[in-house]
Amino acid sequence: RLRSAPVTVRFVTNTTKESKRDLLARLTGLGFDIAEHEIFTSLTAARNLLEQQHVRPLLLVDDKALPDFTGIGTDNPNAVVVGLAPEHFHYEMMNRAFR
Repeated sequence: RLRSAPVTVRFVTNTTKESKRDLLARLTGLGFDIAEHEIFTSLTAARNLLEQQHVRPLLLVDDKALPDFTGIGTDNPNAVVVGLAPEHFHYEMMNRAFR
């Protein structure tokens, strides 16, 4: 019914644990008729902000979320993106983030 209505359809989530591609696979596997461009995540918002501000992030995100940042420069970071990634929250990484 939504598809036939004069509205834009988006699937919105605040997950930072998986990429849009992984979400798409999971949702289509559940029977949703959805395209990747219809998914908006907090990682999407973070990427948009990084591009607008022209910054190079240190990505403290789960490895499964990294594909959503393909093409974003991360050399000599001047910003930090934090997501749910307990395996990356250790002294060495936190020290890098604070520097």
